Amino acid sequence: MRNTPARPGRGLQPNALGTFNTIVMAVAGSAPAYSLAATSSVLVGTVGLGGPAALLYCAIPMLGIALAYRQLGRIDVNAGAGYSWVGRTLHPFLGFLSGWALVVAATLFMVAGSLPAGTMTLTVIDSRSADNTTLATLIGAGWFLLMLLVVLGGARLSARTQLLISGVELVILLLFAVVALVRGSTGTGAGAAHAFEWSWLGLGHFDGVSDFASGALIAAFYYWGWDVTGNLSEETRDSRRTAGLAGIVGVLTVFALVEVFAIAVNVILSADDIQRHSANVLTVLGEKVWPGVGGKLLVMAVMLSTVATLQTTLIQVTRSLFAMGRDRTMPAAFGRVHRSWNTPWVAVAAVGGVALVLILASLALGRVQRILGVAVQAIGLQIAVYYGLAGLAAVVAYRKLLLRSVSDFVLGGLWPLVGSLFMFWIFFEALGDFSRTALVLGLGGLAMGAVPMFWYRRRGSSYYRPAKLDASRTVQAEDSSGCADSATIVTDF
Repeated sequence: MRNTPARPGRGLQPNALGTFNTIVMAVAGSAPAYSLAATSSVLVGTVGLGGPAALLYCAIPMLGIALAYRQLGRIDVNAGAGYSWVGRTLHPFLGFLSGWALVVAATLFMVAGSLPAGTMTLTVIDSRSADNTTLATLIGAGWFLLMLLVVLGGARLSARTQLLISGVELVILLLFAVVALVRGSTGTGAGAAHAFEWSWLGLGHFDGVSDFASGALIAAFYYWGWDVTGNLSEETRDSRRTAGLAGIVGVLTVFALVEVFAIAVNVILSADDIQRHSANVLTVLGEKVWPGVGGKLLVMAVMLSTVATLQTTLIQVTRSLFAMGRDRTMPAAFGRVHRSWNTPWVAVAAVGGVALVLILASLALGRVQRILGVAVQAIGLQIAVYYGLAGLAAVVAYRKLLLRSVSDFVLGGLWPLVGSLFMFWIFFEALGDFSRTALVLGLGGLAMGAVPMFWYRRRGSSYYRPAKLDASRTVQAEDSSGCADSATIVTDF
């Protein structure tokens, strides 16, 4: 007997987030301060002075993926986001793989995010204990549990928490960005390692094609997380417009911040500085830019950023599992919503339990920086897969409308397609350069998705017999009825 989707019944809380809150979520999801602290040494170690170029050339196709999310979100409001869109345009197997890749990446990130939260907290309290991996792990687990409770409390509580946490983080980063730009414009002043060169934005610092691809895949980690707006679409006002707009604004904001800091790292820090302080690059940068208080302020920004992105990542993975449970492609219990908080509490509890086990198990890998390096590479592979599939899905869904105008062709077809092909290209090119542990986590994590995929398909989940997503039908329905963007139409869950 085949399974049928759960009745709509009690679902997530609609209209909980407005435009401003959703933009804050997009920026917090990418976590600029955390990404800079956790990934700068990995990026510099991979491409040297080519870090700013890697961030630039990854931002262009990443914006294409954000445009794809905007297009797809206009015609299908679903907490599963890419899981639903890819399944209804390309193939249900690819849709499930897209959702599963996000789940695996987010679960790995619980480790990659919790450890720096603990390290930075120790740095603020007692810097002499910052290298104590065990203590940092326990404190990071405490932060993770706190964010788990916030996510359990609902979208409105999450948004209010983000306004406070991310607001302080962005003020600190903007202040340092201005100071770093002024410092960089003075050339090789006191304490500077290099004079600014425009070649840092070119391709000359990459040692071949595979080196560029590895750098770009690591750069993708800097941007990852803005797509939380798609997973929050069922809880967002006027989500057909708001969710896509917030994602684009998030990508552009994060690019501006991380590019300035990447250039500042090149100007102010030497290769020896970066190697000796790999886990605290941003702290050293802060001390050199603003001696005395700079390091502490940036440590505070990193700690807040890490906590903020733990929360948005939890939202992404739990909303994805909620959509999967609702479709019976994962245990149906994941689709249950708490009566008071309107949150998928079973999914939250399951993710919390698995993540805590992984956080504690990560102690076996040794130093924090080694754990982060492996996690960033493995997550980069997952990101490339589900972003690439989303870009293709947008092109297929809008294929009948792409020739209506130049704007439709470029923004709705060409740019998302370029973004998709770029993601798949860097995925395959980087395979030869990543560590064996990262490949096992990245590719092995994807392969494990075959078990629930075939199991629930055999049990008759209707997800594997989808109603195809066709933008032309949706646009015609909207034009003929004059319905607002926020109205519910047949393509919704």
